[in-house]
Amino acid sequence: MAASLIKLYVTATATAPVATGGTVETTVDPAVTRFNATLTSGMITTDTTILAASFFDDNGDPVVALPAPPTDGYYNVYVNGVLQEGGLSTLTTASLVLATTQAVAGTPVVLEVADFSSASSTITVEPTISAPTITVVV
Repeated sequence: MAASLIKLYVTATATAPVATGGTVETTVDPAVTRFNATLTSGMITTDTTILAASFFDDNGDPVVALPAPPTDGYYNVYVNGVLQEGGLSTLTTASLVLATTQAVAGTPVVLEVADFSSASSTITVEPTISAPTITVVV
């Protein structure tokens, strides 16, 4: 009989690791600020621009600068108590611009800014991770 090469034949199967248990604690502490202003005729030009110095905070104190639009949050604008569509206003630290000339002097404007960037998550109990199993058939 002629010599022949004998090869080892191996089949392997594995299962993915499985994580069980564990606890994640998430803290969300939004910073919500509100500002109010009253429109004057000088604010209404090609659109309505309300400078930061025209606003007052919830304590009635004048505002030096408005908050920047939050990356992790939102702002709402209420004109005469009515919530406005998001695309109709532009907020910067210097001003709030409303895309309208239809507002009238004496109309109240409320700006509400909600910032959720202080949210954090921590693992308070580590999960148990089972190692994958491997079966080898020779």
